[in-house]
Amino acid sequence: MQLAARMSRLGTESAFEVLARAKALEAQGRNIIHLEIGEPDYDTPAHIREAAKQALDAGATHYGPAAGLPELRSAVAKHVAETRGIDVAPDQVVVTPGAKPIMYFVITALVDEGDEVIYPNPGFPIYESVINFVGGVPVPIPLREESGFQFDLDLFEKRVSPKTKLIILNSPQNPTGGVLDPSQLQRIAAIAADRRIPILTDEVYRHFMYDGEFVSVLGMPGLDDLTVLLDGFSKSYAMTGWRLGYGVMPLPLAEQVTKLMVNSNSCTASFVQYGGVAALQSDQSPVAAMVAEFKRRRDIVVEGLNSLPGVSCITPRGAFYAFPNITGTGRKASEVAEALLNGGVAVLSGTAFGEYGEGYLRLSYANSEANLREAIERMRPVLANLVK
Repeated sequence: MQLAARMSRLGTESAFEVLARAKALEAQGRNIIHLEIGEPDYDTPAHIREAAKQALDAGATHYGPAAGLPELRSAVAKHVAETRGIDVAPDQVVVTPGAKPIMYFVITALVDEGDEVIYPNPGFPIYESVINFVGGVPVPIPLREESGFQFDLDLFEKRVSPKTKLIILNSPQNPTGGVLDPSQLQRIAAIAADRRIPILTDEVYRHFMYDGEFVSVLGMPGLDDLTVLLDGFSKSYAMTGWRLGYGVMPLPLAEQVTKLMVNSNSCTASFVQYGGVAALQSDQSPVAAMVAEFKRRRDIVVEGLNSLPGVSCITPRGAFYAFPNITGTGRKASEVAEALLNGGVAVLSGTAFGEYGEGYLRLSYANSEANLREAIERMRPVLANLVK
């Protein structure tokens, strides 16, 4: 059958492709250490699982409201109000099966063909993929190592144009682990407010801050009716397979995003949402313990990477990824990633996150200390052979 032309504009997420290749090698008897997939190696906390089980037993297996259960929308509104210091009404919350639909729906609702969208590069690959899919024009802002992978604000100001219909921010960042400083966010917010440009702020890694305090653009002056928050439960609560996310946005946009939910998913699974209520309203100590452990692993990985031939790595301030510079090998990132996979370590080429990711790899340190140390030792001879 003949596919619609727009399908050729749709990208993918390389982490799942590399995971599939790594699993195929394991099926052949190879031992692979997985550093490619951005997934906590922790189990979902017991009290969250128990809440979902109780909801199943109580019959929460039927359709729910398209925008989400009132209980979860209220819990999210309260949580966001407390953590970002702003007033949020439950009607501003739309619950989705995972956080990605918020990204997809918001871009779909706001961007027409030919409209420009500013986004970070290297960045989460689905940003650029969906911009292209809807016929928008991706306008990347390079994230440079020398600035700690922060926005080049001078370039940002030059690239904002009358065609700019959306600005996408991500802090802490995937894949770099960089964090946007408050002064940067304030300058971006001032420009967006002055020119009436909506901002989609992806804060999925908010809990994973190791240095400094988390600051959100949400609630900055002039942005009350222009900001969309994207967040979810996958990372902070180790709920990747549950598929539970949400957006907080101005009410007129929430109504349109709910319409897109009706046309695509109908609703998010009700028993899963009750797990989300428990996640937000109950004990947060499992989150704090996981973040503390990931900070310890971060330091182990960065030290190990800096001991490898042809590699240097700055210390990421957030998320759970290292983004080492491998230009010292004299090889392209895809070549290095391929060699490492054959050597028993699955990582991602920086170019999986955009053209400005060339010269880098992304490693997830959401794995055990033993596996991380073994991965570094497996990488050592591979890289020594690659260095020109």
